[in-house]
Amino acid sequence: MLPLARWVMRGTPQAAGAAALAAIVPWLFWFSVAVAALVTLRLGLSSALLVIIAAAVPAGWWWSQGDVIPLASLLLVTLMATVLRARMRWSEALIVGALVGAAMIQLGIFLPPGGAGPLLEQLQQSSPEIERMLGQLNDQGVATEQLAGLLIGGVTGLIVLLAAVACLALARSWQAGLYNPGGFRSEFQALRLTFKELALLIGLGVAGMLLALPALAMLAWVPLLVSGVALIHGFVGLKGMNKLWLVAFYILLLTTWPMILIVLLLGFIDTFADFRGRMTRSQ
Repeated sequence: MLPLARWVMRGTPQAAGAAALAAIVPWLFWFSVAVAALVTLRLGLSSALLVIIAAAVPAGWWWSQGDVIPLASLLLVTLMATVLRARMRWSEALIVGALVGAAMIQLGIFLPPGGAGPLLEQLQQSSPEIERMLGQLNDQGVATEQLAGLLIGGVTGLIVLLAAVACLALARSWQAGLYNPGGFRSEFQALRLTFKELALLIGLGVAGMLLALPALAMLAWVPLLVSGVALIHGFVGLKGMNKLWLVAFYILLLTTWPMILIVLLLGFIDTFADFRGRMTRSQ
């Protein structure tokens, strides 16, 4: 895809056209978002504004049709790309993305039109077991509609944030491939949360639970997960291992919950232990 990225960076008309066309096609929004992120990373927010608008117009139309994911992803990626360009720290960009994603969930942006009520009614009509289960929850005093809204919004928001992180990584890899070969690999493999950043994420998670803002607790762990993934990439790179180990790692990460917990724990410990620094010094 690097030749396509090279063509996109020839000028604003090419970038804006590619972003707009990709945003029109269903399930190609990720390419549109990545193009906007690439221009933002390379030229800055003000210079990328026309490209962002070109991507936002079709994404806004999809929003009006009930699909909020393209426009929400564009907003998150643009913000994270701006932070990454200014601060040159992936961890800060990820924290900003998690905060904005949590705000979107709390505002109900990811709820279907009419809220979760109509969806619950459809589920009750389609399955007697679901109707019985919801009835039991209601008898226990559980606000089922509010719970369903939180689950729908939370899962969608989590998917959007992870997609935005992936699009930002794709754009950063394009930028490195065009202007700084190998730069993205070394940058991502070095990603590690500082103690202050980790404390901030823990504080956000605790505050979310205490202040009835569950979206904060739902997304505060994403930067820690990405730092754990970066640790695995760094370990494989420093040891010179076959890239098939990364393929196996991602298969396990996407299919097993215990692997997610292990990666989170590794990211947490790495903040204090600095495994990659120790390996580098020992070589």
